[in-house]
Amino acid sequence: MSVHFELTKLEFCDPPQAHSAVVITLSIVERAVLKEPQLKGIVTKLYSRQGFHLQLQADGTIDGTKEEDNGYTMFNLIPVGLRVVAIQGVQTKLYLAMNSEGFLYTSEHFTTECNFKESVFENYYVTYSSMNYRQQQSGRGWYLGLNKEGEIMKGNHVKKNKPAAHFLPKPLKVAMFREPTIQELTEFTRSGSGTPTKSRSASAVLNGGKTVSQHEST
Repeated sequence: MSVHFELTKLEFCDPPQAHSAVVITLSIVERAVLKEPQLKGIVTKLYSRQGFHLQLQADGTIDGTKEEDNGYTMFNLIPVGLRVVAIQGVQTKLYLAMNSEGFLYTSEHFTTECNFKESVFENYYVTYSSMNYRQQQSGRGWYLGLNKEGEIMKGNHVKKNKPAAHFLPKPLKVAMFREPTIQELTEFTRSGSGTPTKSRSASAVLNGGKTVSQHEST
């Protein structure tokens, strides 16, 4: 309100040159503010109840690993809404996403398919479900999950009360993030390894060349 008041005074009392100078200065300040990180999130590892760390590899593959010192297991958890997060690989800068068929994939761009609801389960485990998609009749959520072999699963095959859906965040540090700019959802924003996919239902493409488990969660 104070900035608006000063601008109003300048419009009526000061020369046009002074008003222009203030407007230009404010424009520079606004751009600087927009570039500054505004969201407080965490850099973390996500340890699956199945005994694996979730990892997002350089080629876009999403799976689990038992390696402790692996840079691809570090994720930025960026709050983009109330209990809604974007999950971004620290090394790759790719976002995790889930499409309308339940396949997990990675995207260079932040879209609505990159929004995951973060819910705390028993024993401090956390589940991540798609904000876009769920079972139409039952309303059951579609979840991020790993099977007993550390393979990524289709979201609509993962049940929230099973170990496949349970992750234990292991925070490494608190960090400030810029709010992701949401992009229009098109075939070219869906990526398995930084390149456009030809088919939304091709699991091998959507998961960086690795297969996606088709079995129900265990």
